[in-house]
Amino acid sequence: MYKINKKSEYFLYKYLNAYSPTGNEVDAQKIWMKYIEQYSDSIETDNYGTVVGVINNKNTFKIVIEAHVDEITWYVNYITDDGIIYVARNGRTDHQIAHSKRVNIHTKNGIIDGLWLHTRKPTFIDIGASNKKEVEILGVNVGCMVTYPDDFFIMNNKYFVGRALYNKIGGFIIAEVMRLIKEKNVVLPYGLYVINSVQEEVGGAKINPNIAIITDVCHDTSTPMIDKKINGDVKCGLGPVINYSPSIHNNLREQIIFIANKKNLSFQRLVSPICTDAYYNNGVISALISIPIRYMNTTVEMANKKDIENCIHLMFEILKNIDINENFKYL
Repeated sequence: MYKINKKSEYFLYKYLNAYSPTGNEVDAQKIWMKYIEQYSDSIETDNYGTVVGVINNKNTFKIVIEAHVDEITWYVNYITDDGIIYVARNGRTDHQIAHSKRVNIHTKNGIIDGLWLHTRKPTFIDIGASNKKEVEILGVNVGCMVTYPDDFFIMNNKYFVGRALYNKIGGFIIAEVMRLIKEKNVVLPYGLYVINSVQEEVGGAKINPNIAIITDVCHDTSTPMIDKKINGDVKCGLGPVINYSPSIHNNLREQIIFIANKKNLSFQRLVSPICTDAYYNNGVISALISIPIRYMNTTVEMANKKDIENCIHLMFEILKNIDINENFKYL
């Protein structure tokens, strides 16, 4: 069974702590790209910062495994004459987590510290400026990105906690799968494209793969205030989650389940109303495997180390054993 080693853990710390605000993911992508270079036959990038590590790029049959790298972000939207900063949301987050938190404002002059406060809505940021001119002198302008400074840590020796597990933990998973393939000298009968995408799943469709297996996160529904009758019964520590959805290919999902059972690997099941749409819309045979997390879209997202290790092992076994000669068509 796969276990995270010291080298992988060091990469995990660096990667999760690097900033990757939606639309400017370059710092985290540089770390991810440097790590996978040693396990790739070639590296590809696009104009927006998606990174692809490739094995067997001359093979015409292509399989993609993919995650996305962006994290919770806000934009500076308005600056008052008194130097108070208001923001617009960029992506999913909960404004309630912002109360009394420190934030980082990313400017051309570097990071400016701020205090995030609110009286219900709207939220605002105070950087200790007396007026709008002082804010601008510090380098803050409309369009600057705002992120949280919270760092990654391990809690109770089993939970990974951080501000950006959704979905940078997926980027860690697919990088480790690639490492295992290279270090164990696995010969694949197809081209493998390992994609760390910006802005969710926009990076891989242009590759036009035959099969795409996406890694993402889902709610641990044992968390207080989440209704299992609506959101399903999924819990951290019980294994990665195999998803059901109209956009997920039934035959590919069943082949994944068959491999998991054959290798005696634990997993959970979940109905997901939205997933892998970027591939479904292009007619690609696709599936989704998720990591359950607690407190999604906050700065203290939690994932169980065992689930992550099991997901890496499961994906490794899938790529070794998947039958690319199967006729996946329904009709």
